[in-house]
Amino acid sequence: MKKTITIIVAAAENDAIGKDNDLIWSLPADLKRFKQLTIGHCIIMGRKTFDSFPGLLPNRKHIVISTKPNNYFPDKVIIVSNFKDALKATNDDNNPFVIGGGQIYNLAMRYCDKIELTRVHYEFEADTFFPKINEDEWRLIGEEKHEKDHHHKFSFTYKTYLKIK
Repeated sequence: MKKTITIIVAAAENDAIGKDNDLIWSLPADLKRFKQLTIGHCIIMGRKTFDSFPGLLPNRKHIVISTKPNNYFPDKVIIVSNFKDALKATNDDNNPFVIGGGQIYNLAMRYCDKIELTRVHYEFEADTFFPKINEDEWRLIGEEKHEKDHHHKFSFTYKTYLKIK
């Protein structure tokens, strides 16, 4: 079975994904989708993304790319120094997910086969951004729109892209 490396991200219309090492918005449906898609899989992230978590995400293998390996990490976290080593650490998973942050997404774009994007229909002030999706390299294969409601302050669209080989 071929490995499919997937980027999963929520990004605003201006590609904003975070500010001050935190999320900018709250979309409960998107968090639920993130959990459904990533449960049971490897999740690759940078140290700052890992540091933003309240703890380990259940039922996922955490792989953290860090240039500061002497930082404290729980025993169950795999620490690597580059993206290629992160991919090697996913050898037992045919569908690992890259979950951020901005620097890691930039590194991952050339290695990934799929993008699961939640496009938040608003522009936010941010200090971290998702790279532009080059339409010559990626094909949109599905989208599902959601209007704002009493649980979601912003409308959003789930978009799935596959890399054009």
